[in-house]
Amino acid sequence: MKAISLLLLACFLMPGVNEAALRFHVAPDGDDAWSGQPREASADRRDGPFASLEAALQAVRALSPEERKAAGGVRIVLRGGVYELEKPVVLGPEDSGVAADQPMVIENYPGEKPILSGGRRITGWERVDGRPGAWRVAVPGVKEGRWYFRQLFVNGQRAQRARTPNDGYFRIQGESPQDKPVKLKFAPGDIRREWADRGDVEVIALLAWADIRMQIRSVDEAGQIATLSGDPRPSNKEKNARYFIENTPDALDAPGEWYLDRESGVLTYWALPGQDLTGIEVVAPRLEELMRFQGDLSGERPVAHVVLRGVTFSHTDWTLGENGYADTQAAIATPGDIRAEGMEDCVIEDCVFSHLAGYAVELGRGCRRVRIVGNEMVDLGAGGVRLGEPAIRESAFEANHGHVVSDNHMHALGRVYPPAVGVFVLQSGGNRITHNHIHDLFYTAISVGWNWGYRETPCRENVVEFNHLHDIGQARLSDMGAVYTLGIQKGTVIRNNLIHDVDAFTYGGWGLYPDEGSTDILWENNVVYRTKSAGFHQHYGRDNVVRNNIFAFGREFQVMRTRAEAHRSFVFTNNIVYFNSGKLLGSNWSNDNYLIDGNLYFDARPGATPESMVFAGVSLEQWRQRGHDLHSVVADPLFEAPEKGDFRLRSISPALQMGFRPIDMSSVGPRPRAMRN
Repeated sequence: MKAISLLLLACFLMPGVNEAALRFHVAPDGDDAWSGQPREASADRRDGPFASLEAALQAVRALSPEERKAAGGVRIVLRGGVYELEKPVVLGPEDSGVAADQPMVIENYPGEKPILSGGRRITGWERVDGRPGAWRVAVPGVKEGRWYFRQLFVNGQRAQRARTPNDGYFRIQGESPQDKPVKLKFAPGDIRREWADRGDVEVIALLAWADIRMQIRSVDEAGQIATLSGDPRPSNKEKNARYFIENTPDALDAPGEWYLDRESGVLTYWALPGQDLTGIEVVAPRLEELMRFQGDLSGERPVAHVVLRGVTFSHTDWTLGENGYADTQAAIATPGDIRAEGMEDCVIEDCVFSHLAGYAVELGRGCRRVRIVGNEMVDLGAGGVRLGEPAIRESAFEANHGHVVSDNHMHALGRVYPPAVGVFVLQSGGNRITHNHIHDLFYTAISVGWNWGYRETPCRENVVEFNHLHDIGQARLSDMGAVYTLGIQKGTVIRNNLIHDVDAFTYGGWGLYPDEGSTDILWENNVVYRTKSAGFHQHYGRDNVVRNNIFAFGREFQVMRTRAEAHRSFVFTNNIVYFNSGKLLGSNWSNDNYLIDGNLYFDARPGATPESMVFAGVSLEQWRQRGHDLHSVVADPLFEAPEKGDFRLRSISPALQMGFRPIDMSSVGPRPRAMRN
């Protein structure tokens, strides 16, 4: 390999030879014994691209820092096709680029789509006699205990593991169980005793903002009690909570479902109309992680200046411990399938993350200044991006901060873990989350902070702006919002976001949601409409500023405040609040420790008048006697077409006369590549 590297250096130093002389190519029909230099195999098949990314990395590692610097960086170019990984790809400090302008790049060949897959294609399907639409195949390694999978992708779509009921849910009878282990009270006929005998039939229950997934251990049919495998969290409470059952063979009763029998190793799939499994791709995942950036934390040597571009990552799996699990919030225990520790000044751009089990990308301990830009993240078991970790690190090298998450499209999230978040920021500061399009998920779109109360943390000076967030919650979970914050966050700004269609199961379903201890956050220039509970809701916090926003069409309330505290909760000024159902103010507006003034309110219901508007149970005149909204106005803001989501103001709007600054939503969401910064 050293001889190869010297040859490359010599080529590079020759007149007329450019940076392309130090590229390594990888192709599905390549050979790891070749040099990796040609982009395709030679006619005599004596040289050509490598067959694996690992071989290309080994070739790069054989180069000295001087050789890499002389070459101006190194590129690994992946040709189109599927690369079935035997193990996760691991990059260490030795894989770092020389500098920001001389990076180590892993990228797609122009116009081609390389897929790094953690799965294996399943072939050899046969029809099941007497069961129209049913197919089966014996999967090598399952019966022997070497392989068991919990996800299946058929013709590029996630298939449903055998489930009952097929649509909707069963209901836990009465209060949520807090026994240890969980003792679930069920309605007659919903759970069968023989399911406990199998040992791997699972209950998935949705409890407020979290979920549990546990195996059934025993069933008392007379008492209608199912004992599950694990203990609940104290917060796993919801009366008459919903649940469903997965992974029992008698639930395989609808097209699109599948079941894998551990004992026989036989996989059975009930095909959708028109599907012929002899001619379409069926993939089962083998790996739980696809790529890891692993810096040397003890030696303080990061993985740096690596660019990952134009690559598709697909097909990972999840496991379930013998006692199952109970989530606390935001699928916190679920890792990323591309994971990093000790990574700095790297870029992940224009990639696709699809058909995965966990979060797509996790930047954990010791990650700094990573750009995640222009990617698509779709059909994920959890969420899109995790920044930081629950722990607060004292070492500067182990701190997490300074990332850019921009211009990404994240959708169809939470398919295994419904409480997962689109972009999840824990103990991390100085991040920019901007111009993303996040939709079709069951919990919060963007969550910032991981501290309940008034303790100082590193989570500060984050900017969340120009994101398009919609179809959030979908009545699956409760106590959630489009943008959710926790704890003291000095310098954090939430601005110019377009938010709509936020729906919770019971309570919750807010647009902007500063939760426990949210402090010193600026919320401005956001457009929020069609929310279940309110456009803005502060549980408790201190000295937040809410200004120049539009809140419209809250079904139950428009603005909410839950806890009265000795300090000032927030300043709410220069906002437009427009509604046609529910009440203006909800929950607790006692003690008057808030500043609310200079706003424009309008009830668009027929017959509503300024005199009929109610402010926390009192008239406007009585409300003003308490010192609130002294300069506010009740009037039609004259939007262009609010029922169509067009909240541009007409030139004669009274809001403009009051000093409201028009909010331009034309640049919200992902931008063309040339406009990214």
